[in-house]
Amino acid sequence: MNEEVPDSVTDSPTPVLGLRLRGMRQRRDWTLQELSARSGLSVGMLSQIERGISSPSIRSLQKLAEIFAVPIGWFFSDAGAAAQGPGWVLRRAQRRVLDLSAKGITKELLAPEGDGSIEMMLITVEPGGSTGEAPYSHAGEDAGTVIEGVLGLEVDGTTSTLQAGDSFRFASTLPHRFWNNGPLRCVVVWAVTPPLY
Repeated sequence: MNEEVPDSVTDSPTPVLGLRLRGMRQRRDWTLQELSARSGLSVGMLSQIERGISSPSIRSLQKLAEIFAVPIGWFFSDAGAAAQGPGWVLRRAQRRVLDLSAKGITKELLAPEGDGSIEMMLITVEPGGSTGEAPYSHAGEDAGTVIEGVLGLEVDGTTSTLQAGDSFRFASTLPHRFWNNGPLRCVVVWAVTPPLY
């Protein structure tokens, strides 16, 4: 059954993510109920994600990417400008963006696409934004530097508050999460290896 996409989705916080999720589900002829059974996410939450009303948690996004056998980068918006320069250069206008604004988080990929072993992101966490109450983990290593604002970071049950100029590094296999409880936005240059997106 072909479902209509409401006009309001283009004004929603996560239109690209929702439209791509809906498209992948429909190409497999899955109902929302079937995707719910496979992912463990409620039908209501999946519907809200598809309509751009709600953003999935990082853990939920990882699960959906696994189910559809795509990299998480599939959910990022496409670059807005044609490539200029050599392949090892990524212009600002070409950055792919994952807009999780319902969670108060935006991730911009800083590294050019390719088969490299490291990935860099510019992560913006708005006041009150967070990855959620449940920590998540993955293979590899995380490292970064807070550029502005204040970041709350929990790694393996230990919590720390980082300010502009503070850095971190930890094994990604340790459960971790982050948030911004401050009054101003927080911006972090974040590196992950191997690439997640």
